Amino acid sequence: MSGGSKLRKLMGESMVVAPGAYDGLTARLISQADFAAVYMTGGGTSSGFGYPDYGLLTMSEMVENAGRIVDAVDLPVISDADNGYGNELNTYRTIRAFEKAGVAGVHIEDQAFPKKCGHLDDKELIPLEDYVAKIRAAADARRSDDFVIIARTDARASLGFEEGVRRCNAALEAGADVAFLEAMQTVDELKSAPKEIHGPCLLNVVRGGKTPDVSFAEAEEMGYKIAIVPGLLLIQAIGACDQALADMKAEGRHPKPLADLSPADAFARVGAAEWDPRREQYREPAVKDAAE
Repeated sequence: MSGGSKLRKLMGESMVVAPGAYDGLTARLISQADFAAVYMTGGGTSSGFGYPDYGLLTMSEMVENAGRIVDAVDLPVISDADNGYGNELNTYRTIRAFEKAGVAGVHIEDQAFPKKCGHLDDKELIPLEDYVAKIRAAADARRSDDFVIIARTDARASLGFEEGVRRCNAALEAGADVAFLEAMQTVDELKSAPKEIHGPCLLNVVRGGKTPDVSFAEAEEMGYKIAIVPGLLLIQAIGACDQALADMKAEGRHPKPLADLSPADAFARVGAAEWDPRREQYREPAVKDAAE
């Protein structure tokens, strides 16, 4: 079953919670924690390159990272595809590339280039007709109808909630499968969006961002079909690294780790048990032949 098929099946059963991964390690940790899907965060991917989420990465860099995450887990992976990296023609090529990498689906947004994190101020939007053209191109570009096209709009910040709803519905009419109204600002807006948008909705859960914090149970009751949590592991990692470095500087020695893991324990979290048997599998016949 393809990633898109898996994601669609999950959406039909209950709200899908997809924590954000930015590399193979974080993707594996999400899988080991028994989540059903992974979200490749664009902000996290940018951070891995040492850049802020300002639209500085290329399509190829994003696709390459998505492919690594897909290879690391047997879960559907939803990926940030920014604004398609250009116009509708660029968006067409972007969809082909992400689909080839094996992701279950992507979201395409209506920010002008270069874009920025949806929970920052002063975002610029493209005209609605240009956005709809990108969504049409995205829907047409996919080779499999199971590949999930998620239409994101950042209209709430500058044009208001109702314009955000209008853009979501226009994108759904143009061929998107899921609507993503970014950075809603009140609980009433969170409740209203799934009622006013004529299709499945995705909620972006960003602690400390523009959107009020609600539980996953509350989000599902409101009618959301997917909840992504992009910054969860990235923010935790930054905090843990800052603390470990400060402790080592202060103590003059390796500090006590948050998790008491040996090197072997750490490697076990990234598939050592899958690779160790292969070492014997490929060497054993050669040893026997040499003995004979």
